[in-house]
Amino acid sequence: MNAVDLALVLAVDGSASVTYDEFGLIAGGMAAALREPTIIAALIGGPAKASIGSLLLWSGTGAQEVITDWTLIASAADAHAFADAVENMPRIVKAGETAIGEALLASLTLLSHLPDTPARQVVDVIGDGRSNAGIAPGPIRDRMAAAGITINGLCILHEEPDLLQSYTQEVIGGPGAFALTCQDYPAFAAAMKLKLARETNAPIA
Repeated sequence: MNAVDLALVLAVDGSASVTYDEFGLIAGGMAAALREPTIIAALIGGPAKASIGSLLLWSGTGAQEVITDWTLIASAADAHAFADAVENMPRIVKAGETAIGEALLASLTLLSHLPDTPARQVVDVIGDGRSNAGIAPGPIRDRMAAAGITINGLCILHEEPDLLQSYTQEVIGGPGAFALTCQDYPAFAAAMKLKLARETNAPIA
């Protein structure tokens, strides 16, 4: 049996298009979703009764930082601790361009250093703009998908109403991949809850 059911990378956009208020809404919305009892139950209720999560902050070329390395989520207390780390993540990358390909490559590097063998590997790319710097995301996405890694997207549409099309063509891929949208940052928390529920097979309230 696999040691954990799910390895989840939360890859968060810290580029210049995300204001500090908006960044706070992302962090708070992600943490609120991770604290939902149904999400926690799904994270720790699989056959292996555990998941592991990590948090990656990214922006332009060469600007990717692992904020929280692989963290075991095997209890409600573990889930709340991980949510606390997400909510309090420091914005330590330069607020530059949007290099999604490099964010995917950094996520792949994270996944290559997993402490356990998960049944599923999922990368959540969360952002409000299409890739405009660094290596193209498509080839990295294809490489990850071929390895059985799922890349899902959460597109915030306040600046680029057609962002879902870009994510669908260039970013998401792998087994069961999907992308969700929200119209603005205040709607982010609800969209993140739906996204995590779908990824963890949690019931949607």
